[in-house]
Amino acid sequence: MAVLLLSGCMSLPTIPETSKLAVYPEKTQTQQLLGVLPPPARPVAVAVYSFEDLTGQFKPSETGQTLSRAVSQGGGSILVKALQDAGNRSWFTIVERESLNNLLNERNIIREMRERYLGEQGVNPQALPAMLFAGVILEGGIVGFDTNTLTGGAGAAFLGIGGRTEYRQDTVTVYIRAVSVRTGEVLTTVTASKTIASYALGASAFKFVGFKELLEAEAGFTTNEPDQLALQQAIEKAVYALVLEGVDLKLWEFADAEAGWPYLWRYRQERDGVFSAEQVESAMDQVRGAAPLRIKEDKTSKDDEIGSSGSR
Repeated sequence: MAVLLLSGCMSLPTIPETSKLAVYPEKTQTQQLLGVLPPPARPVAVAVYSFEDLTGQFKPSETGQTLSRAVSQGGGSILVKALQDAGNRSWFTIVERESLNNLLNERNIIREMRERYLGEQGVNPQALPAMLFAGVILEGGIVGFDTNTLTGGAGAAFLGIGGRTEYRQDTVTVYIRAVSVRTGEVLTTVTASKTIASYALGASAFKFVGFKELLEAEAGFTTNEPDQLALQQAIEKAVYALVLEGVDLKLWEFADAEAGWPYLWRYRQERDGVFSAEQVESAMDQVRGAAPLRIKEDKTSKDDEIGSSGSR
């Protein structure tokens, strides 16, 4: 019986070591995708006024209703960070709009102090230049947080000794739309989802080893994926789709079309459901080498057609 208990406990994951020091979080897979995007022909000036939680859901609790929200309320800050990560700060010029009143108040204070102590009657453009304006407004929010989209478990026991496992899956969904400031047209809309996985493993023993002696032992391990991390990855995936969807719709373009073609091909295959994200990831190495050749072949064929038509 002791051997069975030890063998059951050995199959459980080891408890990770905790640290009292603050650390920088590791880069997510979607954050790395944003960082390796080729630079654009020119940066796109964008403004983010708000990116709110539109689900209206509260965090579930076994004891009753709570006032805590089910998802993070910092979606706007996460979106701004994702926009900065796109192409290592080369794709978007982000202007502050979420706390615009604070910015305007500080500029008014600067103007008033210069008028009082320097005697300026007008605004000095060198000390207080005009604010940047955006050509595109990014809107949207967190539109879905579905809990228990997938649940299950398994367990077995024999002679009072057994083990069990349980798992649960939630899903968070975000939408982002790009709106033209000049015309008010909705240029494009993208969506992305991320699952939140939780699972638990446990083993227990309940056995009378004597007339009045009872052996009872229990061990377990539970892991929950952070909701904030899942929301971050969903927003980063949506920003990645926004960049490539805009390239596909000719709203903006890569500085080097040949360098950006593999990323556009990968996005199209995943968006249209031709391949899954894992299959597209495994095929990226081959596409990187084949894309420039295909573009060159197309360009050569067009030159041959022009030359042949000219000779005629």
